[in-house]
Amino acid sequence: MATIEPYETKQGRRYRVRYRTPDRRQTDKRGFKTKREAELHLASVEVSKARGEYVDVSASRARVETLGANWLATQTHLKPSASRSIEIAWRVHVEPRWGRVSVADVQHSEVQRWVSELSKSRSATTVIRAYGVLAAILDVAIRDRRLAANPARGVKLPRKQKRAHIYLSAEEVAKLAEQVGDQKLFILTLSYCGLRWGEATALRRCDIDLARRRLEVRLNAVEVGSEIVIGTPKSHEQRSVPFPPSLAELFATACDGKAANDLVFTGSKGQRLLRPKTDAGWFGTSVKRAGLARMTPHDLRHTAASLAVSAGANVKAVQRMLGHASATMTLDVYADLFEDDLDEVALRLDERLLASGAAALA
Repeated sequence: MATIEPYETKQGRRYRVRYRTPDRRQTDKRGFKTKREAELHLASVEVSKARGEYVDVSASRARVETLGANWLATQTHLKPSASRSIEIAWRVHVEPRWGRVSVADVQHSEVQRWVSELSKSRSATTVIRAYGVLAAILDVAIRDRRLAANPARGVKLPRKQKRAHIYLSAEEVAKLAEQVGDQKLFILTLSYCGLRWGEATALRRCDIDLARRRLEVRLNAVEVGSEIVIGTPKSHEQRSVPFPPSLAELFATACDGKAANDLVFTGSKGQRLLRPKTDAGWFGTSVKRAGLARMTPHDLRHTAASLAVSAGANVKAVQRMLGHASATMTLDVYADLFEDDLDEVALRLDERLLASGAAALA
């Protein structure tokens, strides 16, 4: 039961409030000059407990650096590349600015100022990631009853500039494939099967089902710093992707003589293919020789989506091929590819209307 007790100091009588926290721990707050002040504080505590908004004042003095270290340690569910990205965001941007600040002293206006200043010199992606780390840490502070609300929420963030997708035609894919030498099948696989770079470079002989013409996408190779980390595909879901019959002979040749766990696609010396860092690499120079506009290997994944849609694939089929988590995500990324579908719907509805005798038009 809560109590209010007087006690004497050199400055005169003061009052102390004793009460239990929601988890039944005994605590107190002292220094009230009048009993009325103590009663008002106790009343506010009881109301906050009843509403589930109670904040442990002593716990709110914890520094962001302490909670941040604990939060980072819990992010074991993330892919290695994502884990490295948030660790860098914490170490480079969040900890230097907020590490020694207690969570109770983080102010919304100061978070907005930080985001605005960071946006002057960093990309929107970098700023949003750093902000997300701070906001997530403060969310934990709320669950720990260190804060009643998250001061980082509601901050205005910079907008990401969407890069226009590059879609090659089948003829342009053929031109590129002719310029890459031994990597012809690799380019055709990216362009017609829609695999991510890491998924394609992780394909083993045992992942190629020649009889069913399927690529079993089970692994993903990701460059984390100077290391290659092998894990599951981005969505954590394995998938089976068909390849065009015309590629069957090329895959048979690529798999010939290889053991089950041997890589299908390798460099000239049998090494794992690494993502090109500059246009001076084999991919960039091949693009130039083919007379194509500057592009990245990931644009071949966009190309696969475009070629599939032009061949009549619906959004669900494209989603399954690309390994997106949902059809909604596929539509969000490739909405422009499905715009012609609306015209087709209108034409088919018009056919129905005319076939009905057009009585409604009379």
